[in-house]
Amino acid sequence: MPGIFWMPSSQLVFGGSMPMSSQPAYRASAENLHRALNSPGSAAEKAFIDKIATALKAQTKRAAGAAQRRAWRNSLTALANDLLDVGLGQVEMIVEYPMPHHPQSQADVVLAGVDPYTGGDAFVVVELKQWQTVEFYENDEAQVVWNPRYGPKEHPALQVEGYRNQIRSFCSTVKQDPDTVSAMVYLHNMSKQDADKLVGLADERDVGLFTFSERGELQRYLKGQFGPTPGVHAADRLISSQIKPRRELVEQARLALKGRDGFILLDRQIEAYRAVFHAVDEAFKANSKRVVIISGGPGSGKSAIALELLARLLENDRRVRHATGSSAFTNTLRARVAKGRDRAKLFTFSMDYAQAEPNELDVLIVDEAHRARNKTRFRWDRTKNSDRPQIETMIDAARVPVFFLDENQAVAHGELGSISAIKSHAQHLAIPFQHVTLTGQWRCGGSAEYDLWVRRLLGLGDEEGAWDQDARPVPWSDDSGFTIRLARSPAQMENFLRARQKEGWTARITAGFCWEWSPIRGDRSLVPDVRIGDWERPWNVKSTSRVGDAPPKQLWATADGGFDQIGCIYTAQGLEFDWAGVLIGPDLVARNGRLTPERSGNLDPELGLKSPRILSEEEFSRFVRNIYKVLLTRGLHGIVLYATDPATQELLETLVPPLE
Repeated sequence: MPGIFWMPSSQLVFGGSMPMSSQPAYRASAENLHRALNSPGSAAEKAFIDKIATALKAQTKRAAGAAQRRAWRNSLTALANDLLDVGLGQVEMIVEYPMPHHPQSQADVVLAGVDPYTGGDAFVVVELKQWQTVEFYENDEAQVVWNPRYGPKEHPALQVEGYRNQIRSFCSTVKQDPDTVSAMVYLHNMSKQDADKLVGLADERDVGLFTFSERGELQRYLKGQFGPTPGVHAADRLISSQIKPRRELVEQARLALKGRDGFILLDRQIEAYRAVFHAVDEAFKANSKRVVIISGGPGSGKSAIALELLARLLENDRRVRHATGSSAFTNTLRARVAKGRDRAKLFTFSMDYAQAEPNELDVLIVDEAHRARNKTRFRWDRTKNSDRPQIETMIDAARVPVFFLDENQAVAHGELGSISAIKSHAQHLAIPFQHVTLTGQWRCGGSAEYDLWVRRLLGLGDEEGAWDQDARPVPWSDDSGFTIRLARSPAQMENFLRARQKEGWTARITAGFCWEWSPIRGDRSLVPDVRIGDWERPWNVKSTSRVGDAPPKQLWATADGGFDQIGCIYTAQGLEFDWAGVLIGPDLVARNGRLTPERSGNLDPELGLKSPRILSEEEFSRFVRNIYKVLLTRGLHGIVLYATDPATQELLETLVPPLE
């Protein structure tokens, strides 16, 4: 029986190497895989499929349904047969190969072998489909419908193109020669005639597309990719490949706006992206309006999709703007991304549309839409004020407003953006709307398990920061590939993260708003307000100007010098780092085995006892839990925790491995 590969604990070696590629659910030669599946309906075959399903669930926390099991049985057999028929039984088949940085997204199969011409490694990423017929979705060649019971899906060539590009970009094994990785779609139940409509886009994206009636062409293709030499060593090198750090979000956005490759969108991200373009096309054809809502948790790709849309819509000469309710995020984009453009016009704020003309824009992309407020108030010009909800004014401002949001990230009083509110406004105005849910987790190592772990730690329910009385903290395991560690002190946290920075990773430390925030000293230095024992550091700069080596507040998360200050929710939200440190202050303390918000420990002028509007206990609790959820989900690869409250630190010691 060929080997089943189980998910190992985190392979990150502290103090040195980059993380390694995650393990697939299964790998074996085509010959061995065919042998395991050559008894349809047998107990041996069922046991084999069960093992693949168990391995995949260990990685993704998702159970394989009947359709996926049937796909493994039928599609893997079809592909293995074709390899055997042309003498390529020693090519390795890597099943459910997890994407670098995004292990929640898996390629159906990656074939690994030896190039028949160069003798080097060769890889083909394969998307297997059991579809029998397919149609374009409302004449959009990038979206297809294969079954009327289901909604539109991305063209399979786009799906596998994303996988191929992700491997090329981040697996160090193929860094020197990315062309060693190719991509193909195998529609093994479809005729050539039924699939002809898909070929044009596949050719455009340099993706092979084959059907059951083209097995001869497929087999010639495979013989052109691989020789008969065993592919076991090539597979080993790919699976054990070091994963390169990805560019930070704002750098990817800068490249995208310059017309270069910035973002690689995968799976549901592609569907959301295509849904917006389709809504724009349909709105202009019908001379009408459309609303698109795209929701998802931290790291599900909302900002990446929003910025990729901005770049591509600008290329298409659409009147488009990007808006957020976050000063740090918008100003970071203005400073780092929009150079050479009218920055204030391209990257705007949700409040800027209070007095907008109807449909003055073709598309308004609203990121962080959960921060939209129930009214608009300008401190410096009251004539711009409006008592209308910002959701409503932004819907008015564009023919197609697109709202990206996470209802668990509302962190201040008056932030009322929600799925139900947007739908309600659209319905009131008789505007058609579409809601796309991003179910994947793309930050935090792609770990859906980590998102659930954070919810249980904070006692959060599924929607709008609601408290879940049944949620209880549970111990963390690194099996998902994301790393959590508990520091013994803030100094140990800082030293560990500084070492990661020296290795080329990005890192920042954030904290709950539990310390005073002093003005800049007369000598233009920052006061080290965040004091824990004999360790002390200043908050990030309050102003939009640099103070010594400390960057302005809007660039704290991305500019050189930001590591030496502590960030708060207002400078961290919407941004991300490879490694995140979080100081849990006395506003979130362990009592009776659970974390409980404590008003007396919070000094935020918006929320704490100094707030001009005293929040109810329920409101305060919801905001504090949401704030820490945001802070705890800024990391792409790992996070380090430390709690100032002894009882909280003691509870965390039972849940999180120590930082060595």
